[in-house]
Amino acid sequence: MLERLNQALDHLETCLDQEVDMAEVARIAAVSEYHFRRLFSALAGMPLPVYVRRRRMTLAGAEVLSGEPTLLDIAVRYGYGSGEAFARAFRSVHGIGPGEARRTGAVLTAQPRMSFRLVVEGGTSMRYRIVEKESFRFVGRKARLPLVGEGLNAAAVAHLESLDASAIARMKELAGREPDGIISAVVYLTDSREEGAEADYWIGVVTDPGTEADELEALDVPAGTWAVFDNHGPYPSALQELWRDVFTQWFPSNPYTSRTGPELLRTRPVEIGAETGSQLWIPVERGRGSEAT
Repeated sequence: MLERLNQALDHLETCLDQEVDMAEVARIAAVSEYHFRRLFSALAGMPLPVYVRRRRMTLAGAEVLSGEPTLLDIAVRYGYGSGEAFARAFRSVHGIGPGEARRTGAVLTAQPRMSFRLVVEGGTSMRYRIVEKESFRFVGRKARLPLVGEGLNAAAVAHLESLDASAIARMKELAGREPDGIISAVVYLTDSREEGAEADYWIGVVTDPGTEADELEALDVPAGTWAVFDNHGPYPSALQELWRDVFTQWFPSNPYTSRTGPELLRTRPVEIGAETGSQLWIPVERGRGSEAT
């Protein structure tokens, strides 16, 4: 998997002066474009489009400082239809415009070319099972919240505390399908998992398709495959580490890729640092060519 990811990044590097066909980049990695974007974001710590823009502006910055091509020539070479659009992108990475950089010889910001390698850190095993699950309806309440990488997500806690007694009682009436009980679901709006990126955060229960939601909201989820991870440790750090390790360690070493769908979490919130058990459900599918492995 890591070898294919690096081959895809090598190809991406040759396309920085043209429109990047992300579907082709993902094909080289032998995964879906959706999974490639999610996996890159988790491994690199930044969304794929941000990396592409920073790499382009790194190369463009070197040409600006060389003083040889005109600024318009550089803009056209890197796919910008106008000098203004190029200047905005340049400023977003380097903090100054290309004209100012050429005049003053200012220090610019470089994004190094990225590659991935396997680093063994300890010997902690990950307990998981693969579940084929029929379609279901998730019924509950949702809120659009920012992602938090470490510590409690205050907005998520506030959303949970905002639930009224009647909503909770209705959820308990409808609960009964695995994963049982009142759980949370995260629907990512983009491929980014950066701190502050927004996602739809649900509190609710898994029910039968077509279940009446009444005063609650409903999310219909099609049938599919899920990887289910059991976790026990201090709250919420152990859970956040599990989420990270699934994408940075489990996916690269297993014949599965992520697919579109909500990520489900069953846990019992406790005081920060206290031990608690959790169960994380990630929607997955068999990776390309995995049947032969």
